[in-house]
Amino acid sequence: MDLIHIHESDNVALSRALLPAGSLVNWRDAMLELVSDLPAMHKVAVVPIASGEAVLKYGQVIGFASRDIAAGEHVHEHNMCAGNHKPSHDFCSEAQPVDYVDPAARASFQGFRRPNGRAGTRNYLAVVSTVNCSVTVGRAVAAHFQNSGMLRDFPNIDGIVALGHESGCGMSTYDEGYQTLLRTLHGYIAHPNFAGVLLIGLGCEAMQVSSVLRESGLETNPLFQTLTIQQQGGTRAAIQAGIEKLTTMLPAANNCRREPVPASELTLAVQCGGSDAYSGITANSALGAAADLLVRHGGTVIYSETPEIYGAEHLLTRRAVSPEVAQKLVDRIHWWEHYTEINGVALNNNPSPGNKAGGLTTIAEKSMGAQAKAGTTMLQDVYLYAEQVRTKGLVFMDSPGFDPVSVTGQIASGANVVCFTTGRGSAFGAKPVPSIKLASNSQLFERMREDMDIDCGGILDREYTVAEHGEFIFQRILAIASGELSASEKLDYGDNEFAPWRIGAVI
Repeated sequence: MDLIHIHESDNVALSRALLPAGSLVNWRDAMLELVSDLPAMHKVAVVPIASGEAVLKYGQVIGFASRDIAAGEHVHEHNMCAGNHKPSHDFCSEAQPVDYVDPAARASFQGFRRPNGRAGTRNYLAVVSTVNCSVTVGRAVAAHFQNSGMLRDFPNIDGIVALGHESGCGMSTYDEGYQTLLRTLHGYIAHPNFAGVLLIGLGCEAMQVSSVLRESGLETNPLFQTLTIQQQGGTRAAIQAGIEKLTTMLPAANNCRREPVPASELTLAVQCGGSDAYSGITANSALGAAADLLVRHGGTVIYSETPEIYGAEHLLTRRAVSPEVAQKLVDRIHWWEHYTEINGVALNNNPSPGNKAGGLTTIAEKSMGAQAKAGTTMLQDVYLYAEQVRTKGLVFMDSPGFDPVSVTGQIASGANVVCFTTGRGSAFGAKPVPSIKLASNSQLFERMREDMDIDCGGILDREYTVAEHGEFIFQRILAIASGELSASEKLDYGDNEFAPWRIGAVI
């Protein structure tokens, strides 16, 4: 059996199947005997690696041997550690101009043009809660329309989403946590996938409805209404008032129609979860090729999950459009180093149990594979969590690695489509934005066929190249942005994945 050897300088390779000790595998026109059992997707040393020597994968340092490792030996937690490698950033050294597609030949999709000129890929109404105390009312308002069947008379409305969260009070109104939540609420209220929004507060919370309007520069109108439970006279009265306000929005929302929109109006959130050792060479690489295509067609790609670029951030700073942009990314890394230290967390080694079962040992190894989904174009800018993205091309938005929290920020920043790669099998959706699931291996695709949209496993079998599959993914993005339902949408995921990042003390 052949091993998967990613880069010519790597001293480890990957197995494609479970192989017992004593098995002979092809290695550079010779046979390498395994000296220990080797699980599928896991690493094997192809040359002896001395204790303390760097372990190389993707041509990069992913950790260090914690003892002498023999050629043919399984390489994982028992004989490898993260170490403290600090690669050189070399700001902007690999930044290359984007080869844009001629505007006359650029792709398009069928989207919703909003009055402010932005383009949506779905046509929802939203009930947004400023505080956890108003979530019950918000969900009751949305449930009324679902349970009554009223939406059957408005076929152009994709649904009504109740966005509830756990915060909004017990917090300072001046700190980073407050500003982060404010940006998130603003981003959803103004999102082009919503035809109309009802904002509901309790009345005495830290995140006041009036504060959201004032600090975000929002003004009410027939398709953006507000109410507070206390002012309405209690729960039942607030639910009834919310139903009445949303009912007035239904005709206008239903009048929205899809029309041709340039692909330059797409903002793609790239995300990974439940990764395995194949993710970096199949699904993430193919998604990166699709991301490059979208950038060439004038669109925007939001890459995130700061803890999961740790150890690979130099690959992004080398592609930064300017030293200032590169330094912004480094500054966010330093913020995370401080944040995790004061919370007693090790930033340099956070793969989950599922990641480790899938062959990933250190965060550097995971990060090297994860960064592939950002493609190869220049890094144009770096944004705070849920900050509105104003730049075309590839950008980075700071976020935790926890998928619902990260995607919530990406959507608040303006993403109108999500591509989510997985090797272990993540279950995810994110209303009001369609989420497209990419399986890193064909076994997963077959096992969870109803949850997956695209099988990337054929890259391993050379059924198609990364570039060819990137083109296929790009076309699927355009189709789903135009209204075709993703697997997650068919399963009705997305009502419970609104998860704003909570920073700071709960007081």
